[in-house]
Amino acid sequence: MRDHSSATVPEPIAVAGLGSGLWLAGIGVLIFSFTLPSTVFGLEGLDPYLIGVGRAAAASVLAAIALLSVRARPPRRDQLPAFAVAVVGVVFGFPVLSTLALDHGASSSHSAVVVGLLPAATAVFGAVRAGERPSRAFWLAGAAGAVCVTGFALLRGAGHLTPADLLLFGALLAAAAGYTEGARLTRDMPGWRVISWALVLATPVTVPVTVWLLATTGPDWTGRAVLGFGYVSAFSAYIGFFAWYEGLARAGIARASQLQLGQPLLTLVWSGILLFERIDATTALAAVAVLVCVALTQRARVRQAPGPVPASVSPSPAPSPSPAPSPSPAPSPSPAPSPSPAPSPFPDPSPSKAPEVSPGRSGRGA
Repeated sequence: MRDHSSATVPEPIAVAGLGSGLWLAGIGVLIFSFTLPSTVFGLEGLDPYLIGVGRAAAASVLAAIALLSVRARPPRRDQLPAFAVAVVGVVFGFPVLSTLALDHGASSSHSAVVVGLLPAATAVFGAVRAGERPSRAFWLAGAAGAVCVTGFALLRGAGHLTPADLLLFGALLAAAAGYTEGARLTRDMPGWRVISWALVLATPVTVPVTVWLLATTGPDWTGRAVLGFGYVSAFSAYIGFFAWYEGLARAGIARASQLQLGQPLLTLVWSGILLFERIDATTALAAVAVLVCVALTQRARVRQAPGPVPASVSPSPAPSPSPAPSPSPAPSPSPAPSPSPAPSPFPDPSPSKAPEVSPGRSGRGA
């Protein structure tokens, strides 16, 4: 019979959580990799601020429907500071700043390689805020990936900082902070509720601003503009975070965030297909280098801070074994009154311990 003691139970749970977390984070990265090309589509007929803020307002409708369908409880008061950072980072910061960078002339591919530094920034925020302690090998692999991304940008002629570059650096810092706080919140609630509440909490700003921009900017709703705005509203601003936050919570912020090193390369592929940007040999070499760094980060050890298991992946507690029923004592005849016997120097031959229960799982928690 396989041993089911408490010493062996957590390991398969941890391995399963890590594997599923990396898969979920990878799905999130795939969804996010279409964001920049879709934003370029939207800019063909829409104001950059309308795209950056309006996508959150549109996504908040989906979020409200999802929350109402399960009658979700509102966040606790002590969770509001973390939600505030998530709102500033992923609802306002990254969408608005990255859209402005594209509007200032940065191409989708150029933006992709700069934002490729996001995993390193997220790992730093995770180490500071979430208490994760990546090993030296992890930091070396992550730094190598960041160097590859930066070197790729330099080879593509992005060696000087422009206003668009500054906007992109601001966008990646905002996203890193928002990702980290969002992942910390998923320790108390499912990831989809985190992004849903972040969008709903931002509606006092996003909805009025969106209405005002619709009335004053004269949007031109071409087919590509509708397609681009629809994608960033439904997928980039909402659905992608379902998988992304859950992946960060299961696999750890530092480890799962390194999967995003592959996002700029995916974005370059979509930019070539959708925007007809040329993908040369330099892009292929950068793709191989970054993927190698991703593989190395997955082999490096990351120690996570102790804390509760994410709400949506908490394993069902093992049922506590029912205590063995005490045997009903046989009725004894009323003894005749007799003087109390003298204490015996020998132990009582009658059994003094509870009857032995059948072998199985011990009473310790799994």
